[in-house]
Amino acid sequence: MELKLNTQKLTNEVGAPVPNNENTMTVGPRGPALMQDVWLIEKLAHFNREVIPERRMHAKGWGAYGDFTVTHDISKYTKAKVLQPGKKTEVFMRISTVAGERGAADAERDIRGVATKFYTEDGNWDLVGNNTPVFFMRDAFDFPGLNRAIKRDPHTGIRSPQNNWDYWTMLPESFHQVTITMSDRGIPKSFRHMHFFGEHAYALYNEKNERVWCKFHFTTHQGIQNLTNAEASAVIANDRESHGRDLYESIERGDFPRWTLSIQVMTEEQAKHHDVNPFDVTKVWRHKDYPLIDVGILELNRMPENFFAEVEQAAFAPAHVVPGIGFSPDKLLQGRLFAYGDAHRYRLGVNSNLIPVNQAKNAVVTDSHRDGTMRTDGNYGRAIAYSPNSYDTWTPQPGAAEPPLEVDGATWRFDFKDDPTDDCFRQAGDLYRLITEDKKQALINNTCHEIMPVTMNIKYRHAAHCLNADPDYGARFCAGCGLDLERAKELAKLDNDALNQATRPDVFK
Repeated sequence: MELKLNTQKLTNEVGAPVPNNENTMTVGPRGPALMQDVWLIEKLAHFNREVIPERRMHAKGWGAYGDFTVTHDISKYTKAKVLQPGKKTEVFMRISTVAGERGAADAERDIRGVATKFYTEDGNWDLVGNNTPVFFMRDAFDFPGLNRAIKRDPHTGIRSPQNNWDYWTMLPESFHQVTITMSDRGIPKSFRHMHFFGEHAYALYNEKNERVWCKFHFTTHQGIQNLTNAEASAVIANDRESHGRDLYESIERGDFPRWTLSIQVMTEEQAKHHDVNPFDVTKVWRHKDYPLIDVGILELNRMPENFFAEVEQAAFAPAHVVPGIGFSPDKLLQGRLFAYGDAHRYRLGVNSNLIPVNQAKNAVVTDSHRDGTMRTDGNYGRAIAYSPNSYDTWTPQPGAAEPPLEVDGATWRFDFKDDPTDDCFRQAGDLYRLITEDKKQALINNTCHEIMPVTMNIKYRHAAHCLNADPDYGARFCAGCGLDLERAKELAKLDNDALNQATRPDVFK
């Protein structure tokens, strides 16, 4: 890319000219430096603070701008202006790996996070998801544990397969996601060559305040392409930024990545009679029961001018919805509604919404928030700060409220596993039976490769899960890892608590 000449005269942080930017002020040519060399002090002090805290998850990522254009009419489901026929909306998307730190390689076996900010006329809508339709757990209580299991071990400082697989196998609902992660889709060739999903169930409601539940799907126009372990190793050996480079180069040459946004729709009445909990994010809605309904085309066509300002400082929160889109009782989503915004307040500050990439572009923001570090606008000037008041200042807009949701039942810490309809293995088994023979073998090979350093008790715990999903799945995994199939079959007969007890390291022999 040809660099554009952009000559500017250097000033200090408040605009005064800087006379010298290379030589420290000293007493004589070999003497000590002076404290009055204030530009030196400013440069060093700023440099010490240039690295902001990295994201706890999704630390390594890339971003691009683009447009979303609605091509189909779904107004009977939602009044959201961003989803009305013909509407074109600017977007910013950040795509990332999940487990690795900022310096991690792009082509690692991992899920990919995809966060899309729609700059709508009613404010920003952030749709946060992954390149898988399900997730590892379904209750926000378990989310910190996932992070600590896949990050570095506190004793060794090394990422630990033992910790990772111990955690996954202790939560049987992870099995569906683990199956996808260990499949050939565990290492996409690039961001362009993968689907992505909103994962959670959300609400849509129309002008009549009629609600349906929905799931968001983005289908790549570039086709699915993945890497084997060997191919990924070769890529990483030569380019740790392979995904980011591919995204940048494709946009620079005008080969703009595209996805079709589709939704699945479930009525409130259907949700009451669904065969499993429809708000369990570890399970999919079958396409034959809830077919995809096309909505529009998302295209990425412009790279950011500055990576730090626009990618590293980008902040997304599923709490950011617009009228016509709402939330569901999904327990993990409910936890994320708080956690994402709070992460931004820690990482970027309480006024992170004033950073240009995060600012609403097509809506006037009058949130009444005042003060805080890095307040960069007029702070609402002399406007009164309290509400309610006698001047019609900071008045709410009741018309933006979503319809009421009827709920019933006792207040309690309910366990998903106590639900008689809960089955953590059936859908993973359905997926296994659906894939072709070569992909089945790739799944087994990848799983055995990843789990090889792990102790036998955890391997047998996973073997029991495989058998519960499909007998052939379990038999192949046992053969690949040299496990006793009959012993694994006996363990597969146990319920989750008994299986976890039988495979404790101090019990398993």
